[in-house]
Amino acid sequence: MATIPEYYAGKSVLITGATGFMGKVLLEKLLRSCPAVKAAYVLVRHKSGQVPQARVAEMISCKLFDRLRDEQAGFASKIVPINSDLTKPELDLSKEDQDTLTENVNIVFHCAATIRFNEPLKDAMLLNVLATQKMVALAHRVKHLEVFIHVSTAYANCDRELIEEVVYTPPVDYRKLIDTLDWMDDKLVSVLTPNLIGERPNTYTYTKALAEYLVQQECGDLNVAIVRPSIVGASWKEPFPGWIDNFNGPSGIFIAAGKGILRTMRASNNAVADLVPVDVVINNTLAAAWYSGCRKNRAKSILVYNCTTGGVNPFHWGEVEFHVISTFKRNPLEQAFRRPNVNLTSNHLINQYWIAVSHKAPAFLYDLYLRMTGRKPRVLYKHDLQDQPLRAGIQAPKR
Repeated sequence: MATIPEYYAGKSVLITGATGFMGKVLLEKLLRSCPAVKAAYVLVRHKSGQVPQARVAEMISCKLFDRLRDEQAGFASKIVPINSDLTKPELDLSKEDQDTLTENVNIVFHCAATIRFNEPLKDAMLLNVLATQKMVALAHRVKHLEVFIHVSTAYANCDRELIEEVVYTPPVDYRKLIDTLDWMDDKLVSVLTPNLIGERPNTYTYTKALAEYLVQQECGDLNVAIVRPSIVGASWKEPFPGWIDNFNGPSGIFIAAGKGILRTMRASNNAVADLVPVDVVINNTLAAAWYSGCRKNRAKSILVYNCTTGGVNPFHWGEVEFHVISTFKRNPLEQAFRRPNVNLTSNHLINQYWIAVSHKAPAFLYDLYLRMTGRKPRVLYKHDLQDQPLRAGIQAPKR
């Protein structure tokens, strides 16, 4: 088999979600580690008055791309922004752009998705399921496609105790659900959502499971692989340790704890915190495309990769608590609200007590102080974060 850089040499890739957290790292790693790659087409929509070209130019000027900029000064010429909106018919691609993609693309990385846990079901279906359906339809038209990589989540099937590297059949036919949501009003959808998602904790995991099944059902003769990362965090090594560009998921929790805003959370100390560095996920994703593209015997079954750490190197939430607090005590954050000190408890009553004592009361007093000094109150709403139990008891898949 060819090496990974040899496989990508001379090939053109298409990336959705390239301006997102994982998409940026995928683009940077691909261009840096596979310098002979021909082109990277990135689907980007207009946002906040910025055209796709401007958004990409701003993205590649960030620190994440410094190492690539030093090693390959002309790397930007390989990035081709394509104006697109995944929620619109035919991805909102112009006829010219459609022709460009169908004639030139060899590998597709579908990373785009909404990762908001509280996304209304209609919106989550639009972004996670219908957009995937459109991408699969586009892939069928690509003349020289070798691999289609769909990035899912390890928690797509979190209602199961054991999650193997297979695609599971969801309880609801996604085609019927799409048709039903098309005519159903938002209030009725909101009422039905808890029954539809069943034991899954949110619309995110539910729609990602539907998207996996859709890919399996509609891929036909496409060469497909699915990558399922668990909780993606800051980089381990590449392009440098600790890179992250958002406060989503655990990052927001860690910063809130370091600032002294977060003092208690409802979670099990013994549950596995299946955190995986973003560069590990991206390496896995690029390797999955390489393996799928190089293997001679391409079976009809879809290859699935659970990109997790729990089974190999389990790290528990109690350990996370200890290391986060000890780190911030050694290296305190600027403008901290108070001294870091957070405790995890699985007891609902104890958690509610500490929310009242450690969150709501100080927040109320501080907002009262802001009002008395003629400023706008801004702290009390933050306690809402604590009313959501941490889903740390979900069993992560084993590799």
